[in-house]
Amino acid sequence: MKLQSVILCGGSGTRLWPLSRHQFPKQLLALNDADSMLQATALRVTEGTSWPDIDILQPLVVTNEEYRFISAEQLRQASITPAALILEPFGRNTAPALTVAALRARNDGGDPVLLVMPADHVIGDVERFREAVREGTVHAERGAFVTFGITPRQPHTGYGYIRVATARSGEATALRAFVEKPDLPTAQRYVASGEYLWNSGIFMMKASAWLAEIARARPDIARACEAACARGRSDRDFLRLDREAFAACPSESIDYAVMEGLGSPREGDSARGVVIPLDAGWSDIGAWGALWEVARKDDSGNVARGDTHLVETRDSLVVGGGRLVACIGLSDTVVVDTPDALLVAKRDRMEQVKDVVGWLKANRRPEAESHRKVYRPWGWYDTIDLGPRFQVKRIVVTPGASLSLQMHHHRAEHWVVVTGTAQVTRGEEVFILTENQSTYIPLGVKHRLSNPGKVALEIIEVQSGLYLGEDDIVRYEDTYGRQ
Repeated sequence: MKLQSVILCGGSGTRLWPLSRHQFPKQLLALNDADSMLQATALRVTEGTSWPDIDILQPLVVTNEEYRFISAEQLRQASITPAALILEPFGRNTAPALTVAALRARNDGGDPVLLVMPADHVIGDVERFREAVREGTVHAERGAFVTFGITPRQPHTGYGYIRVATARSGEATALRAFVEKPDLPTAQRYVASGEYLWNSGIFMMKASAWLAEIARARPDIARACEAACARGRSDRDFLRLDREAFAACPSESIDYAVMEGLGSPREGDSARGVVIPLDAGWSDIGAWGALWEVARKDDSGNVARGDTHLVETRDSLVVGGGRLVACIGLSDTVVVDTPDALLVAKRDRMEQVKDVVGWLKANRRPEAESHRKVYRPWGWYDTIDLGPRFQVKRIVVTPGASLSLQMHHHRAEHWVVVTGTAQVTRGEEVFILTENQSTYIPLGVKHRLSNPGKVALEIIEVQSGLYLGEDDIVRYEDTYGRQ
């Protein structure tokens, strides 16, 4: 039997601002350990798992075009070579994402059991999770649609629930119904009854079973995804779905599209919807309060990350962003510091972070979209300083990488090499710069920066001009297929 993870790497995680932003969402962050949430999800099954009767395939990763390069780089750093990185031109929720992954799995010539996992979850007890997955493969191989219900730690209004026949941990049970996020009295009744589990959003089924069921239940989704895959194209390590075909695909979740219909099984088919109760320290880290709940705390109930010093502070989450963060006399507070934004809030007010993000977007503030440090396929840059008519950046280019051949209408640039070797194209000239050497790129001149060496190239770039926005780039050639 073959088992293949399908990692759903979409979403923006606005309630985890200021760390999670549109161009660098929460699944790419290392929130609970040294690995990013995407890396931890991919390693959850592939790393150190040995089942003699199960062939564990490399994962299929479905992500947005905006996150393609950083997702690929994070997987490379984790020594994972995905079976495919499938790029959605825009989000259409989880049912279409799973459908295109299942189509790719079938096109690869097999019919594996798919383990569908969002990339932004935390699993504290990985071994217990693997035991549940092992149990799930037995049912999925028989044609069942399996989901994992989380044993509730307390009544929670932020999660959907699953009604089941029995809720004993590790014991597969029949799916009865999916229910929406309840109010607190309803959540209390659910937990007291022992008939409800939290909806984890993790599923298992054979690729062929999903394709047959989505074609029956939602033929409009099936047709659009088939067209998007058939008209898609391979680009380097990526499979780009056809934009026009995917635009015609309705947005729908796996729950609504298929799973809810399995709660009332057809006659003679009672095992189609199976739930495996799971008690493995699961959290979707939907907000800062959720991270505080699952993270290891000190004797005062605090969770601290980065360079911090806490004095008479209790039950708080403090995340430093490169400089010292000192807190005195706080309780039940969240402090998250980044180079360009600082969040301070009570833990029970975390839902209002999304209101802050809404205000940032309404006022076109860059803090909603990107960090000061921005990742690119060739490396990254950090905006060190800016003001009227000038901007200073620290630019790091990975070995063998190259920026696009480009030109700017409104700015000139001065480059100073700090470390490494730079190959510079300036107009018709091509020349080499080494440490402590510099050059000037006049306004309107075609230019390119490349790293021909074996170590990272670091430069300081000083821009000057009337307009310094990132959209003042005319690309003539680009290794990475950007327009």
